[in-house]
Amino acid sequence: MVPPLLPVAPTYRVAAYITAYQDATALTACITALQAQSYAIGQILVVDNSPVPLLQSTDPEILIWHCPENIGIAAGMTRGLAWAQTQNYDFLWTFDQDSVPAPDCLARLLETYTQTVRPDYPIGMVAPAPRDARTGEIVQASQFLGDRFRGFTPPSETSPYECDVPITSGSLVWLGSLAQVPPPNPELFIDGIDLDYGLRLRRAGFHNLIVPQATMVHRFGMPFTVQLGGRKKVFQRYSPLRYYYICRNQTYLELLHSCGWYRVTCSLRRIKFLGLTLLKILVFDAGERSSKIVACLLGTYHGFTGKLGKRWG
Repeated sequence: MVPPLLPVAPTYRVAAYITAYQDATALTACITALQAQSYAIGQILVVDNSPVPLLQSTDPEILIWHCPENIGIAAGMTRGLAWAQTQNYDFLWTFDQDSVPAPDCLARLLETYTQTVRPDYPIGMVAPAPRDARTGEIVQASQFLGDRFRGFTPPSETSPYECDVPITSGSLVWLGSLAQVPPPNPELFIDGIDLDYGLRLRRAGFHNLIVPQATMVHRFGMPFTVQLGGRKKVFQRYSPLRYYYICRNQTYLELLHSCGWYRVTCSLRRIKFLGLTLLKILVFDAGERSSKIVACLLGTYHGFTGKLGKRWG
């Protein structure tokens, strides 16, 4: 049973941010869900990376910055954080267009923040428990285990818990943290922004929390199910562009945050990940197979050599 929501005094100023790209239906659904929140959002900033604008609006509470050159998620979020700070908001609620939060999601996040934050327990981000719209599974938050990021099973289905990295979409970022932690790295472009930013917040002494009672539906990749050894296994299928940035950015970030001998084990794990990904593509993915293989190989190479920026697509 979901516990009743305690009243949150309307003292926090919250803005929302959405990265949009070539999906007007998803963008409209996300905006509609944000406008339906029981705790009112001040303004919604949309960075539209589509070649042709997805949305026209005369609503003063919806700001649209059209970036047809496609600046990516990281640069868009960085600009959004800077804008929200200049407008004297306390929080920026960050979203991909593929997410739809429940009507009480923001109120539950703020309730947890209010009840938990202390001078000796600063909170960088507080985030919902996102559920994959296609599989129905909870998208796991991550921990950094010395040489890799790994999702973990939630320790509680009801109580807030800590993580190193919640996913970017749905995360409520306390803007006071910007004084100590730089915003996301625009050179990451579209993948791994949460891994880098969340871990940097944690290492600066901030805590990142997941609130199971705050819920959100999120479209995560293109899942497909196979039977392996009599067990059902869900894999994600991606475009060549996404494979490139996943392989590149995760290789780069895991190496960046690894120290000492962990850099050796990290490198071995990234090579193993590449091999397993290529095997998955060869066995299960008939679409654009050669392009996806090239994307994984080139992305991993660029990750090891530190070549970032917009290099594919």
